[in-house]
Order: sequence, then C-alpha cells, then structure tokens
Amino acid sequence: MMTLVAFIVAIALLIAVHEYGHYRVAVACGVKVLRFSIGFGKPLLRWQSKKSGTEYVLALFPLGGFVKMLDEREGPVPPVERHQAFNTQSLGRRTAIVAAGPLANLLLAVLLYSVVNWTGVQLPAALLAPPVADSIASQAGLVGGERVLRAGLEGESDKEVQSFEDMRWQLTRGALDGQDVRLWVRGDTASTEREFLLKLSGLDSRDVDAQMFQKIGLIGPMSRPVLGDILPDSAAAQAGLLAGDEVTQVDGKPINDGQQLRLMIRQSVVNKVAATQLWSILREGRRLQINVTPSVVLEQGQPIGRIGAYVGAPPELVLVRYGAFDGSWQALVKTWDVSTLTLKMMGRMLIGQASVKNISGPLTIADYAGKSASLGLTQYLIFLALISVSLGVLNLLPLPVLDGGHLMYYLWEGVTGRPVSDAWMERLQQGGIAILMLMMSIAIFNDVSRLFG
Repeated sequence: MMTLVAFIVAIALLIAVHEYGHYRVAVACGVKVLRFSIGFGKPLLRWQSKKSGTEYVLALFPLGGFVKMLDEREGPVPPVERHQAFNTQSLGRRTAIVAAGPLANLLLAVLLYSVVNWTGVQLPAALLAPPVADSIASQAGLVGGERVLRAGLEGESDKEVQSFEDMRWQLTRGALDGQDVRLWVRGDTASTEREFLLKLSGLDSRDVDAQMFQKIGLIGPMSRPVLGDILPDSAAAQAGLLAGDEVTQVDGKPINDGQQLRLMIRQSVVNKVAATQLWSILREGRRLQINVTPSVVLEQGQPIGRIGAYVGAPPELVLVRYGAFDGSWQALVKTWDVSTLTLKMMGRMLIGQASVKNISGPLTIADYAGKSASLGLTQYLIFLALISVSLGVLNLLPLPVLDGGHLMYYLWEGVTGRPVSDAWMERLQQGGIAILMLMMSIAIFNDVSRLFG
C-alpha cells in the first residue's frame, strides 16, 4: 500500500507542478485558460473560477494532465476574446508558455535538493571496502579501509567527497564519459594523502548497473563483517551462528568487510553444491571456529549460496548539510549534473553506445517510490527531485507531442519566418506518438524483466 500511495503522490505532484508552469505563464501572457486538469478520466473534483472562468479538474487517473487554452485551431473564438487565444500570441510568448512546464520541474528539483541540503541527510561515509579481485580499483592499488577525501575527472578540478554517494557519482560520470577518475585518499593509519587513478576510460559502460560497479570494484562502503538477524532453520542457525558474531576469517582468508563476506558466501556453490566453509568468528571476546554450509538458491537462474542471516553491520554514516547559500548552489549544480547525465545517456542509447535496458517505466518508478518512502522523508524528497529532473529533461526532447517538439516547431518558425504547415505537423505528430509508444513498450518490458525476471 505504501508503494502505491508514494507513487500516486509523486506522479500527481510532479504533473501538477509541470502543468502549473504552463498555466502560470499562460495567464501572465494574457492567454485565457479554459481548463486546468490533473489526471485523466472521470473527474473526482471540479470547480470553476468566477473571476477567470477557468475550470479546475482533479481526475481519476493521475498519470497525466493538461492545460487547455483558448485557441482558434481547436474551435471558434469570439472576436472580442481573440487577443486571449494562444495561437494569436507572439512567438516569444508561445515559446515561454510551452517551456514553462519542463522548467517548472527543473526548478522543483532545485527546491527539493535545497531542502535536503539545508536539513541535512545521513549518508554512508566514503570509507572503501576491499575492492573486488582483479577489478579496476584493485589494479590501481586500493586495498580497502581507505577514506576518500576528493575525487576528480580528467580535465576537471578535484571535488571534495563528503559521502560514498559523492564518490559513486564521480565514478558514474567517469564511466559514461570514458574518463579516468582520480581518488585522493587517506588510509587507516597513514596521515598523508595518496592519489590513485582508476582507469575507467577503457570500461564498457553500456549498462549503468551493479555489473559496471563490479568491474570498477567499488560496490559499497566499508561495513564490519558482523552478523545481524538470523532466520530460524537457516544455514546460519543450523551452524550455530548468533547475531553479533564478527567473522574474522573464512577458510583461512582474512575477512575485513561485510560485502567481502557476502561475496564468499555467494561463491561457495560449485556444480550446484555448496562447499562447507570454516569460519573463524569473534563472539563476546572469544575466538571460535565453526563449519558453515550455505544453502543453495537460484538468483536469475544461477545457483548461489545463502546462509539466511543479515551479513554486515550498517556502514559508518556522516551528516551532509549545507548553509542557505551553499545548499541552494549545490542543489543547482546537482540538478544540472543529473540533467546533463540524463541527456548523455539518452544520446548514447540513440547511437547504440548504451543499452536500452537503462530505460525505466512506471513499475520501476513505483518500486523506487515505495522503497524511498519507507526510508524516510529525506530519501523520498531525493527520489522526487530525481524524477522531476527526468520529467523535465524528457519533455524538452525535440519529439513531436512533447513540449520540446513544439519548441522545435517554434525554432523553425523563428528561423524561416513561417510556421510548420498543418500537413507536416500531422505527420510529425504521428511519428512522435509512434516513438513514444516504442519507448513506453521498452520501459514496461524492462520493468517486468527487472521486477519479475
């Protein structure tokens, strides 16, 4: 139920802001708005302004909305009201009205990111776990336990890293741009800073997912290899493991991190049979050795090992908070960075350099909405900001039926001095609908594959 409510609230809010942008600028430009609707289908609420005559509607399905303006192309307009029709406005005013919707979403993202920056958010510290063997990070010389202080791409100045998410963002940018990333770190005992170069320029970044970070080698932050809740009748319970046990070795190999331990458990299966592992643990100051035989389960058709326990203590957290000005500036920078990264990903998918599997649809959005809401208001606001940026950028794409398509028409009109002909407009609209239907089909297929595959 939380997932459904969080999804409906998110979509309704983002659509309302988008349509309000169109509405507010239209009114400011002197255009008469006939209807302002949030949602489609049967109206749930409806009222009309006595002053302006605008009808406001809240409809049953909040997956869209529209602002209907007075327009001679859609019906007869009384001569006395012709100056209030959308089609009679100057090119500049029409452009402003159409662009206002996507810009409203981008401004909302700036506001949401600002609120998060002002109030502060607890995030995992940029404390590195031991990297995956033979990964880019391990080849660069990282061993785990380092604290990342700054990071930067080639040709850019280094930026302060306050959290693991800050570092992960720089890695994502580097992978997508095909650029190496510098990490300035400090070890557990060393007081001096050291520079490491992660060579991401040769990384195949067609899929921005867990596999990409597996190749980089930095999957998650450092967490102590401590066991949490243990399920009854699980492999962990049968072996005699208890919550609070700290694992120090598995088959003689030192264990320093929860992710490292989870990986060894997963890889214990050979020929669909889990090998028994000798665990050295620390329990209430005593060192014990316990034989553990993981259970075999299927994950996406592949057999892996599981012990039925929560593995890994929560990572070290840091409070990331900014003042009024810095918080607003960081929010603006974040919105710009997410927007440009979104456009780069779309461009890469268009030319085949990125997989269309990166396209997400309503099911994935709903899933993330529920998960972020369950983590608290701050995480939900971050989710809303991210989706708001995506909605704003998507609507600015030069596709007919989208706001960006109309802006494309106005660009043509501004360059040639004449509007796009009705015949061409109809052809372009049909092409735009076909492209959007194809994108939606791919998104829904990806959703089903992710959630039920």
